[in-house]
Amino acid sequence: MTKLWDVLGFGAVAVDDLLYLDGYPLPDTKVPIQSQRREGGGLAGTALVAAARLGARAAYCGVLGDDELSHFSIEELEREGVDCTPVVLRAQARPIHSVVIVSQATGERTLLYSLAGMMQPQPQDISDELIGECRVLFVDHTVLQAALYAADVAQRLGVPVVADIESDKDPQLFALLPRVDHLIVGIDLAQNVTGERTPAAMVRALSGKDRACCVVTAGERGCWYAERGGDVRHFPAFDVQVVDTNGCGDVFHGAYAACLAQGERVDTAVEIATAAAGIKATHPGGRSGIPTRSMIDQFLVEHLHAA
Repeated sequence: MTKLWDVLGFGAVAVDDLLYLDGYPLPDTKVPIQSQRREGGGLAGTALVAAARLGARAAYCGVLGDDELSHFSIEELEREGVDCTPVVLRAQARPIHSVVIVSQATGERTLLYSLAGMMQPQPQDISDELIGECRVLFVDHTVLQAALYAADVAQRLGVPVVADIESDKDPQLFALLPRVDHLIVGIDLAQNVTGERTPAAMVRALSGKDRACCVVTAGERGCWYAERGGDVRHFPAFDVQVVDTNGCGDVFHGAYAACLAQGERVDTAVEIATAAAGIKATHPGGRSGIPTRSMIDQFLVEHLHAA
């Protein structure tokens, strides 16, 4: 059956105003801004751009308004090839607005954000026909109610669900976890949820025969993963010169989802997602450094040969 989209995403889109400093400022000091830029961001937004750059047909379903930030978000996504026809327009809605402070010395970042005006799609916005048009459903924790509803529809239709969860503050997170086929979480969240102390133990606790794959990411340490509760495998991070880690996790998720939709094996999806995140880290901004598939293939030839 022909599908309209490879990856359909529900979750956060953001407008990021990035401020680059020589180093992170101490309290009660004045620090000059070395450079600044505005980019689209957000967990789902950046993941979908990553999927699109890898050649996947991506689409976004969220709630936006008629303000400057909403127009910027839609224009940025469409420019990247992300279909925004599923976007729901409602008065007073707007994307997340973030100010991101980036240390040029280390590449580390601090993100200050406002959720004012952020709205979730409602059940009437999430039809069987909509979900049935995608090969992979992507959701993040910022629209938990919509994610739960969309994941239920996806399960009923046999559409695999990939999730990006960065917060465990909402108790309903634990209702979403069983609905996720491909769970990719950072090591801090995995530790909080499982209580385990090693990445491999975290994977084992979150994995199982009913989950296609669980991946625990740990930045420069790489990631650990298991399929269907099987053996835990480790894939190391690539040695790159880090400029900006903003968006690296989102890029990993989007690249993984794209590979899954394109029929790649999990091992290959993890390798490509790790490379995509590594390449992105060598560029400033959340989206500007996201690589294409040809760039990733060349990167892998160079780095795997060097290893």
